[in-house]
Amino acid sequence: MPRPRQANNPATGAQKSFEIDDEHKTRVFYERRMGQEVDISQLGEEFKGYVVRIGGANDKQGFPAKQGVLAPNRVRLLLGAGDSCYRQRRTGERRRKSVRGCIMGSDIQAYHLIIVKQGEKEIPGLTDAESTVPKRLGPKRANHIRKFFNLTPKDDVRKFVIRREVTPKKEGSKPYTKAPKIQRLITSQRLQRKRHLRSLKKRTTERQNAQKKEYEVVLAKRQAEVKERNAAARAQRKSTRAAKQA
Repeated sequence: MPRPRQANNPATGAQKSFEIDDEHKTRVFYERRMGQEVDISQLGEEFKGYVVRIGGANDKQGFPAKQGVLAPNRVRLLLGAGDSCYRQRRTGERRRKSVRGCIMGSDIQAYHLIIVKQGEKEIPGLTDAESTVPKRLGPKRANHIRKFFNLTPKDDVRKFVIRREVTPKKEGSKPYTKAPKIQRLITSQRLQRKRHLRSLKKRTTERQNAQKKEYEVVLAKRQAEVKERNAAARAQRKSTRAAKQA
């Protein structure tokens, strides 16, 4: 039975599926784990020199391989929110699901491969220049835009943001362009707001210090009054005691 292989090339953004009929050729993946790099020159002459990384797999019944499950067979795990191979339906819900271990074997039906190193020959639809998928969106963060266009800190990032043209569905409408909102952009308005917040914080601290000093003065005055009253009471008791003894 032919075994499909889906290859992904991050350099061009292209994807392509292959089917390999010879099971002996697929033994190059046996005993390998997800995330490992494999030389696939054994698969055919067109793959000579190519090195791929195993990104995922499915067994013959369609169960996906789960990273971190060090087993060459299928296991049942209690999965919850945030776990791969499981989608939570209700808050706090957990379910025991069947997943395939991350160690490849003969029961694997489909592989997902990511090209790490390109070989000698071009693969049509995957590594050639015509298969390059144009990048729809550009960088959004200010520092990423500077790095993308090799800008200096003095350059205005807003002039270099990548815009894309949108064609309206309504007939007769003119096409227009859209651009992302630049994140972490330092503008004069942002600097003014920071100065204002800093001045508010400074005024608040000064007011609190002044109130603290006033409170300390009032507290010291009241403590002195209490001491005077206690001293007067002690003196009166002492004089009364002396008068009784006389």
